[in-house]
Parts: sequence; C-alpha cells; structure tokens
Amino acid sequence: AYGIKDPIYQKTLIETGHPKRGDIVVFKYPEDPRLDYIKRAVGLPGDKVTYDPVAKQVTIQPGCSSGQACGNALPVTYSNVEPSDFVQTFSRSNGGEASSGFWQLPKGETKADGIRLTERQETLGDITHRILMVPIAQDQVGMYYHQSGLPLATWIVPPGQYFMMGDNRDNSADSRYWGFVPEANLVGKATAIWMSFEKQEGEWPTGVRLSRIGGIH
Repeated sequence: AYGIKDPIYQKTLIETGHPKRGDIVVFKYPEDPRLDYIKRAVGLPGDKVTYDPVAKQVTIQPGCSSGQACGNALPVTYSNVEPSDFVQTFSRSNGGEASSGFWQLPKGETKADGIRLTERQETLGDITHRILMVPIAQDQVGMYYHQSGLPLATWIVPPGQYFMMGDNRDNSADSRYWGFVPEANLVGKATAIWMSFEKQEGEWPTGVRLSRIGGIH
C-alpha cells in the first residue's frame, strides 16, 4: 500500500491507498532495496500479463489468481505512432551493439550511429500514456523472468505483488526480467516532475527543460 512507512522495518504506519493500473510508482528494487526505481504499474494482483516482444504489445487478463479461470481481457490499444524527440546512439561491444547514449534532437536532425525512437500511445483500460520504442530492438526473451508453470513472456501476478514496466519499453529493466514487486517495497505514487535538466549522457547540464516540469501521467 502507499503510505507512511517505518524507516527501519518498512512497515506501513499510515495507509494512503493502493496502486491502480497505470500509476507511475516509486519502489525499492526487489534485488537491491537500497535502490529506488520508478516504473508504471501494469499488472495488479491476480492479473495475467502477456507481452508480445515482436509486436511490443501487452495483454492483461484480470482475476487469474487461486487457480480460477481468468476474466475477459482488459482492453489494451495502441495508437498515434510517430517519431519521438529522442535519438539513441549505439557502439560496437563484444561483437554486438550496445547503447551508448540518449539525445533529445528536433525531428529531422540526425546523429552518427543514432536511431530515432518511435513514440506511440498505449491505453490500458481507461488510462492512456506514451511509450517509447527502438524500431530495430528485440527483447532478450531468454533473459525474461520465467514463472513456474507458465510459458515464457507470460506471468500471473501473485497476491500482494505488482508487475511493473518502464515507458521507455526497449530500454527498461523491469518485471519482465526480474519479476514482481512486493507491496512492502512500494514507496509512493509519482505525481509530478520537480526538475528536469537539458543534459546528454556523460556531460554537465546545459539548461532546464521547462516543458518537462509539472504533472505526469
């Protein structure tokens, strides 16, 4: 649950609500609770989440816990595909290609060894948000978290846990790779961006991105 927690034992002292599907959530990384992560809550307890790594689309069926038959699939739609403002650069490493940075460039401009990310809207039920994708990227499906008794790339969220995914879908270490987030790890719901700097990877900030400051969804 969201709320005020005991700083030592992380027990919730004052509860302020539970995550809803589509919330942007700050939580303690399950594999190293010293780290705070921020991702979107895609799967709630009892949801069956399936991810198609080729079409890059999510399917959600609620009510699958306790061995019961799943309910009808939640409406998930994708629309408004267009080039984004972000370019990702790559460098060769160990016989393959590795990401070497992200750059915000006006549409029409290019960068050596760079690929412009694609942006589209994802609607989960009644929640709509933007996601980013690398057009040529393929998920390392073999590294997905494999839940016992289920096919790869399919998960059923256990009671008291959540399935989190990043909006930068092809550059996100999330529940697809390391599993679920226990309720005890939740820090709170992110509601606003307090500060955003004009900054490229490995460089000092050059300004403030006023357009990024404010509410998030």
